[in-house]
Amino acid sequence: MIKDSVFAALELANERRAERRRFLKLAGAGAAAAGGLGLLSACGSDDDDSPTPTPSPTPTPSTSGVATDVGILQLALNLEYLEAQFYSIAAFGRRLPDASLTGAVGTRGDVTGGRQVTFTDPVIASYAREIAGDEIAHVTALRAVLTAAGSTLVIAQPAINIDGGATGAFTAAARAAGLVDKTSGTFDPYESDQNFLLAAFLFEDVGVSAYKGASPLITSATYLEAAAGILAAEAYHAGLIRTELFSRGETARAAANAIATARDSLDGSATLDAGIANSDGTANLVPADSNAIAYSRSSAQVHNIAYLRTTAGIGGGFFPAGTNNSIEALRTSGATA
Repeated sequence: MIKDSVFAALELANERRAERRRFLKLAGAGAAAAGGLGLLSACGSDDDDSPTPTPSPTPTPSTSGVATDVGILQLALNLEYLEAQFYSIAAFGRRLPDASLTGAVGTRGDVTGGRQVTFTDPVIASYAREIAGDEIAHVTALRAVLTAAGSTLVIAQPAINIDGGATGAFTAAARAAGLVDKTSGTFDPYESDQNFLLAAFLFEDVGVSAYKGASPLITSATYLEAAAGILAAEAYHAGLIRTELFSRGETARAAANAIATARDSLDGSATLDAGIANSDGTANLVPADSNAIAYSRSSAQVHNIAYLRTTAGIGGGFFPAGTNNSIEALRTSGATA
């Protein structure tokens, strides 16, 4: 019965993913890219809906000559490349296909680290596969929307570090959070179910606050709909990861709280993060302000966390050479120390 229920859950997950992916109709030019990534995520959808071309709006250009809306979507695509590669490798043991990583903006980089997780809990494994499929679909969608705006606006995947070895970004993050020895400890996110969940926790809350922070800056209704749809999906992921970690007891709760504290120390003095457990031991499933409104992060604050640095600049951490963007300011971290 347990086995049957797991397969039933996976079937339902595939149906939900098919529904979410219909927002690809926002950019008809993305049909080819969708095919390649759809195969990788092994969704098996037989949805016959075809993307319908939608006229691209003309948002206000930035000082670089590229619309700010486009720069924000490029920023989002950097984050989706990172998440999609991590989840795809962890869940399927495969990287995204090369054809889905090319672009006219920025230098195409490789992925350092990563391997398939040998999950012990089939439910966690199913979560990993579903989230991987979603993140791959987000890459497809954002590439499609940018292609519709102009083929020269698609960013290439930047260099990504998702390694858990001594020089890996996950180890650097774990040392900063105090999860391992600050000079010699390592953190392998592919070693166990719990390590995978902690690595996912590191990414998901940042993604939610990034989309939340960028949404007021988007002027195009078409682009805003795409960003809002992805934000909602990321929030579901974040809530699931937080819930699962809380259910695992004190050790997982303490580790997640330490990661949240480390993130908050990187992005400045304002409180923009929260752990999964309150001081009295009760759950804190939503990182939000006193009005229960989710926190927002600016592009610079997102880069502080992605680069694992408190100084202004480009590169480090999960993006060793920096993110790719037509607007230089949307590649740079802030001075928060």
